[in-house]
Order: sequence, then structure tokens, then C-alpha cells
Amino acid sequence: MARHRDGSLSEHPREDGLTALERRVSQRVAERETELVELLRSLINFNTITHSDGAPARQEAELQQLLAARLERCGAQATLFEPDRTALGDRLIVPERFSFAGRPQLVARFAGAGGGRTLLLNGHIDVVDAEPYAAWSSDPFVASIHGGAVWGRGACDMKGGVACMVIAAEVLAELDAPLAGDLVVNTVTDEESTGAGGLAAARMLKADAAIVPEPSSLQVAIACRGSLLLALTVEGRPGHAGTPPGDPALGGAVNAVEKTAYMIEALRRLREEWALRPPHPYLAAADCVPTVISGGEWIVSYPGRCRLECHLEYLPTPGGGDPAPRVRREVEEWIARAAAADTWLRERPPAVEWLGGSVPPAQVSPDEPIVQTLIGVERAAGRAGRISGFDNWHDGAWLILEAGIPTVCFGPRGLSVAHTVDEHVPIADLVSCAQAIALSALRFCGVANASPV
Repeated sequence: MARHRDGSLSEHPREDGLTALERRVSQRVAERETELVELLRSLINFNTITHSDGAPARQEAELQQLLAARLERCGAQATLFEPDRTALGDRLIVPERFSFAGRPQLVARFAGAGGGRTLLLNGHIDVVDAEPYAAWSSDPFVASIHGGAVWGRGACDMKGGVACMVIAAEVLAELDAPLAGDLVVNTVTDEESTGAGGLAAARMLKADAAIVPEPSSLQVAIACRGSLLLALTVEGRPGHAGTPPGDPALGGAVNAVEKTAYMIEALRRLREEWALRPPHPYLAAADCVPTVISGGEWIVSYPGRCRLECHLEYLPTPGGGDPAPRVRREVEEWIARAAAADTWLRERPPAVEWLGGSVPPAQVSPDEPIVQTLIGVERAAGRAGRISGFDNWHDGAWLILEAGIPTVCFGPRGLSVAHTVDEHVPIADLVSCAQAIALSALRFCGVANASPV
């Protein structure tokens, strides 16, 4: 320890780049590895499959109550609440019947001693469906441990990250030297469907920076792509599949499924076009992935209609803002040109529909203090401290765009196993992530009666 002339304290870094206090915090997180794993297992065991229109709540409330009780025991002021639908405004397109009923949001605040910056830790508790259940090695909602990893739906996306930020906050609350700034733990619902929980949080919370521990493989992700949901309805002409279709100009049948395949090929060419454009420094190129197709009326009839749904990922613009209108226009024009080149579709172009649930891309400067804080912590811990992008979307985009909070994504491995059968997360990554979050909060918020590290 060194005492300054004004009486405040600061700690000299050790050779590994960590102060004595930071080493104690890091060691305490490591000692709680078993508790961290057990917390994650308990979170996985709650069925919190993301909300769909008209569906009842699942076990979101029970999970949030568990977290609130834990954090309150450590000294946080915890609030559970169900935002009103009107709080979302017109920024998000959600079903008219959308409601948070039975799916509360959690805000738990550890008040600082004063004079420090506020750090927000944000994570979502909802998960995607685990279908096909029969393909899993074990029950996806009964967490298991083997091969040095925790297995189950939501293990990496992102109940693992939620467990990390909760344990990090609890360890910091045990310090004999409290934080100068506030530390806020915020868990939300609906990230996997509409993003409504994160938007509600962004409309009400204030902080100097935020960390979202989505699965970034312990890299500091400063950018994410946005998502648009596209549907095409292609018309054909029904007819008996047991006879040749005949000339369409003379009333012959036209196979709507085959015409949809033509449009899929057109979208593939658009994807190739996007891939050839100048790359983003941290993100993959824009993409449009066909995800759902349905068509046909009877097995012995030429299908008269086919519907194609696509998940479209697009890039942020350097100057900020949401380029969604430009992207939609480009896609619509590409579809129109492709249809015009086909004799049938020229007169009957596909109907284009943009579905609800679109979310914007976002990015922050690598020079933001929270970015540099995390990089410094990771390098002090002997890891690479690498800046990257998050090719999917996360609620941090709402915090950046709606609340003006500089936000990074930093979590364990790995996005490649998110939404998959046998989803899992390495236990070593959980410990490293929790350590990094705790140390970043220590540095970013500051320690009471001590100069910032």
C-alpha cells in the first residue's frame, strides 16, 4: 500500500499486473468455483424458454426471485418488476398482446461509497427451445457436469454469464474496502425473442458503462450485428401432381416450392455480394439465412403457395444510427430484380413482409474506458486481452443506442455451441469470466478511500 499526501490509498501493482487487493478478489472467485457451478446448474434447471405470442409464463419469476434473494443477502437493494407494455414505445415491434406478466425483470444495486463510476452488469435469463429433445445426451433442463464443462440449455447462452456476474458481485460485496461507485446487476427476459426486456432496462437504467457476459470466448466484443426477420410468400398455381404441369401461359400448374427455391438462389447471390464488400474490422459480413420454409396443400397437388422465412444479420454504420431502412430497401430491390428475370414471378412477384422482433446493430469505440479496463484486466491476468466483435446480437445494443451507455460483451465460450444440442460451457471459462468481471468492476468503479487503479 502507498499513502498519498491527501491520505488516500493506492496499491502498487505486483509483477503479474494485479494489486494485492485484486489478487485477493481473484483468489476468492477461484475458491467459489463449486458455488459458481452449482448456481449455474440451478439456473439451467429452471425452464425459461423464451416467450412466444400467447404463451404463458414459464419459470422466469422463480429464477428471478432466487437471484434477488441471493443478492439481497449480500447487501444489494433488489427490485423485481413487470414493465408496462407502453414503456417500450414504438421502438420495438412486438405482438399487440405482448405482456411481461409472470416474467419480471430484476435490478439489484450495490450502492457505492460515493465518488466512483457506476457499472451495470446485464444478462438475459431466457433461453431458446431445446428441440429436438431426443438428440440431447441428457435432459437439457437438468444440468450435468462432465469433461470439465457444465451441460444444459442456456449453459453458455447465457445463464453461465449470469452466474458469473452474480458471483463477481457477491465477492465484491464481501470486500472490507467497498466500491466507490455503484454496481448494478440487471437480469432480463425476452432477449431471445423480441429484446423487450433489454429495451425496458435501457429505458430506465443509468450507468457509466456496462458489461454483458454473452459467450464471447473471453474476448472484449465492442460491436454486434443487427437482426431483421424477413418473410417471402411465393404464389404458384395448383394442379394435379400426377400429370405434367402444362404451359403456365395456358393455365398449366406452377410449383410454388420450386419458385421459392429460385428465390433462395437469388438470396444466396445477395449473400455473396455482401461477402465481397469491404469488411468490418470486428464483425463478419452481413448475411441472410433461410431458416423456415412451408408450402403445399396436398401431397398429390402442385403447391399453390410457399412461404420462406429468413434471419438477416446486418452491420452497424461507422457514424452510428440504425441502417435498417437502407438494408430493407436493398433486399427488396434485389428480390424485385430477381423476380423480374423469371417469366412467372415477373407478373406475380413474391410478397415481402418484415416481421416483428428486429433489433439494431451497435458498436463502441475501442478507446472507451470500460474497453480499456477489461483489456487491462485480461492482460494482467496473463490472457490475450483481445478486442473482437459479437456476430450475433445482444441486449447491449439497446444500452448503447437507447441509454447511451458504453457497453461491451465479455463472457465465456462459446457462441458456436449456443442454441445447439448438448450446449455447454467450460468451467475454467466461468471462473476466468467471473474474475475478469470482478476485477473490472474494482478498477472501473474504484475502491472507497483509494485512488483508481
